[in-house]
Amino acid sequence: MIKPFENKVWLATPTMHGDELTYMKEAYETNWMSTIGANINEVERLTCEYVGCKYAVGLSAGTAALHLAVKLAGVKPGDKVFCSDMTFAATVNPVVFEGGVPVFIDSEKDTWNMDPNALEKAFSLYPDVKTVVMVHLYGTPAKIDAIRAICDKYSATLIEDAAESMGATYKGKQTGSFGNYNVISFNGNKIITGSSGGMLLTDDEAAAQKVRKWSTQSREAAPWYQHEEMGYNYRMSNVIAGVVRGQYPYLDEHIARKKAIYQRYKDGFKDLPVTMNPYIENEMEPNFWLSCLLVDKDAMSKQTRTATEATFEKEAGKSCPTEILEKLAAYNAEGRPIWKPMHMQPIYKDNGFVSCFDTPACEDIFERGLCLPSDITMAEEEQDIVIELIKSCFV
Repeated sequence: MIKPFENKVWLATPTMHGDELTYMKEAYETNWMSTIGANINEVERLTCEYVGCKYAVGLSAGTAALHLAVKLAGVKPGDKVFCSDMTFAATVNPVVFEGGVPVFIDSEKDTWNMDPNALEKAFSLYPDVKTVVMVHLYGTPAKIDAIRAICDKYSATLIEDAAESMGATYKGKQTGSFGNYNVISFNGNKIITGSSGGMLLTDDEAAAQKVRKWSTQSREAAPWYQHEEMGYNYRMSNVIAGVVRGQYPYLDEHIARKKAIYQRYKDGFKDLPVTMNPYIENEMEPNFWLSCLLVDKDAMSKQTRTATEATFEKEAGKSCPTEILEKLAAYNAEGRPIWKPMHMQPIYKDNGFVSCFDTPACEDIFERGLCLPSDITMAEEEQDIVIELIKSCFV
């Protein structure tokens, strides 16, 4: 008989190693506790070196970086912007910060990311759009070459949200290096963390300089506080940067451990009517940030969702995300539903949405998918129990 976990098995938590304290202490001892210091400089340098970009600007959050990327793209009130539909709201909300109007692009089924065919279709419907914001979902690269080519064809600025995919590669090139402006996140549950923080990446020196200015309240070079344009308190602190600096040496190790978790799930589920979140082998290498499961259509039991609640009806040999998530929670393990598509969110229900499928891919993935416990600290024995709990749902 399986007993509940004594210590909770988490979806994803920070994995600390001790080096972080060294650099935080350095910030404390040198009294560089604000938005200037050696830690910020070094983290920006390390990021440029790792990702392969020319300029990196440390900011308070990935959301702040996305906001300033939208501002760099020149989005004005009323401008429509094409956005990934299946993502966290933080990818999309910065468009609205600048008065833009998101138009959502459906996913494709090979990676669950923005569908290039739907993006091409969207440009035929909205030919005046000049900005595209796309995300690499759960650490799996999108078909970024195709998306980049379409953006170039229509002279559109590409903002690449690599918040979830740091360390993932597409055709050997790091995500976060394909767009005009690119974003990574160091939020608490990301592949490496600062507890918070993010970064804007670009090869455009003038753009990087603008972001540095905007993120420090747009103070002009004057002996007094002179402001000629809107600014923000968005700069990364030297203390947070110390945590990120201490995490950097372990990034590749974290990715390897996440990949092992993904593969162990895939092997453990080989006899179940489910699949894992997909990627295109020999073309892309995810960072495997979160392992996800998709229940086969003919193995789905009846599931009903309202705006805030979900129920299911037990059927022999079948299951659904709601049953699996409830089973995990009952045994003190954390799972989550797949991101609810943006066009299904009440706040964006009246926005445009473009798909090439009769049943939108993102709606289907949301209906049948869930995120599994993917914490690096999860022991193999604990993961084996999670696998057995999920198997029990299909009895």
